[in-house]
This record gives sequence, C-alpha cells and structure tokens, in this order.
Amino acid sequence: MDKGRRICMGMAWQSGTQKIGCSQAQKRRYSPGVQRVFPYISAMVNNGSLSYDHERDGRPTELGGCTAIVRNLHYDTFLVIRYVKRHLTIMMDIDGKHEWRDCIEVPGVRLPRGYYFGTSSITGDLSDNHDVISLKLFELTVERTPEEERLHRDVFLPSVDNMKLPEMTAPLPPLSGLALFLIVFFSLVFSVFAIVIGIILYNKWQEQSRKRFY
Repeated sequence: MDKGRRICMGMAWQSGTQKIGCSQAQKRRYSPGVQRVFPYISAMVNNGSLSYDHERDGRPTELGGCTAIVRNLHYDTFLVIRYVKRHLTIMMDIDGKHEWRDCIEVPGVRLPRGYYFGTSSITGDLSDNHDVISLKLFELTVERTPEEERLHRDVFLPSVDNMKLPEMTAPLPPLSGLALFLIVFFSLVFSVFAIVIGIILYNKWQEQSRKRFY
C-alpha cells in the first residue's frame, strides 16, 4: 500500500525514496554471513521517515517474515495479505497443494484509508524472472463498534503499536526574494555598525594610552 500516485513505476524498492504505507518484500538474493534462507518474505510499515536497508535485507524495519522457496517451481504460487481490525496477516500457498501456510501475523497495525496498491522489484546478487500474474483485491465486511469506527477513521499516518517510528519532519519552505533581501540587508547593516563601534572603541583606547605617557 502506498500513499503516492496511482501510477508509480518502480519506486517502492528500487530508489532511495521513503515510501509511506505498508510494504511486503520478497527477497530473492543470498546474503553472506546471514542466518536466513532465501527467498524470504518480509513486511514493514513506513510513515515516510524510514528507508529499506538493502544491505541488511530490511532487518532494522522488519515486522516479521518467513522463508518462501518459490524458485524454479512448475506450478503457480499464491500470497494473501489480509488486514482486518488492525491485524495484518500474510499467508502463502507455495507447495502446489492449495493449502495456506502462515507467514507473518502482526497485531496493532494502523493503516489509513485511501492508499493505493502496487508492485515493484529490484535484483540483488542473483537475477531471477518472476511473473506477477494477477492481483485480486477484496473489501472485507467487518462489524465495528462506533468507537472502533472512529479510531479507524482517525488514522492519518501508518504506525504499529509498541513500535516507535521516527516522526516525519516537514521540509522548511524556501525563502522568498523579499525575505532573502531583508536578511542580507540587515546582516550588512549589523556588520557596518559593528565595524564603526569597533573603530570608535579603538580610537578611545589609543587616546587613553597617549594620556598615560604625558
């Protein structure tokens, strides 16, 4: 899920941009020295202040994950991402048996409304060819109390309970031409004023020095 535009080519994992939303990555490269079997599915929630760490396979921001052996299979594999009442669940069917296996289960996930779904990719040390055949989206009917509905409606930034995400800092607006002129003008006036004061104090010090000798 992404807060950005409806069409956003390859920005979720390939570039250094900090996306806002809930992302699911399927890593397909081997990292030397890491006790983890690849391919690997991981999930993260981002409020725009985090970046995916490719060197450490996203571990600093990972909510959970599991190994998914999907390379060189002769049948279709499936992945389901379910989000109900702040509960994020990811299951997979990768054995060709039409049976779901648990992968990730994270409670306390808060995702705003109005986001978009998208896919992207990036290669690591190995290059694979995997096809996304289809994405099927379903809106689940969930009964909520008025209080639950209000809390769900008041979520504006993605977050996870008991997980501190860095606060987003809005960039400072650029200075206008008038503001820049005033800053430069008053800086020059202050500099001239300081120089004049310095000259006056220096002359007085010289006069007092001469009076001591006479």
